[in-house]
Amino acid sequence: MAETFDSYRSTYETVVQNSIAFSGLKHDFFLEAKIVQLAALFARHFGECRPSLLDLGCGVGRMHPLLKPLVTDLAGSDVSRESLERARLDNPFADYREDEGGRLPWEADAFDATLAVCVLHHVDPAWREAFITEMKRVTRPGGLVIVIEHNPFNPLTRLAVARCPFDADAVLLKNGEARDRLANAGLRYVEARHFLIAPTLAPWAQAIERRLERLPLGAQYIASGTV
Repeated sequence: MAETFDSYRSTYETVVQNSIAFSGLKHDFFLEAKIVQLAALFARHFGECRPSLLDLGCGVGRMHPLLKPLVTDLAGSDVSRESLERARLDNPFADYREDEGGRLPWEADAFDATLAVCVLHHVDPAWREAFITEMKRVTRPGGLVIVIEHNPFNPLTRLAVARCPFDADAVLLKNGEARDRLANAGLRYVEARHFLIAPTLAPWAQAIERRLERLPLGAQYIASGTV
């Protein structure tokens, strides 16, 4: 997997944009939609306090400038050394460390929250629970373990995944599986909600999404559990 993503160090944005070009939307829109969800989750869980955050499978750190205002400290890990080198150049404020597989290069209880965005579908299903357990290990008691994934019930999501060359190995997981994996790892208060039902972040669309978030309609979902 590392070699696959190493080769996209300088072309990551182009490849992603090509895979979603049929939607008429820019990649930045989808990044901002995730930030809206994370900001709301952090506000509900941490109140006015900003958490420290580890982003697993962060790639080139494309989302990190948007995450920076939401957190006190930001770290990232990835199996792709080339991706991390670019992330360090683009985001000198973050602490990036290579994930060599297995145990993360941080001590236990190091972060208030850990995050994996569209990573689990690259992880062999047999290893997904171990992956989440390791996320839990580096998250402080009372903190959050968060997963954002593609919704396999959404046909446009499936089209985007099929068009993306580095998603060739993707095995999409339903939000029910994500919730089960979080619960089986010993996390509490597990919840999940779908988002990206409409191609806009306008307030009216957000209001509709909140009413329909339990239905598998949105392009993606966010699942979380408390340590």
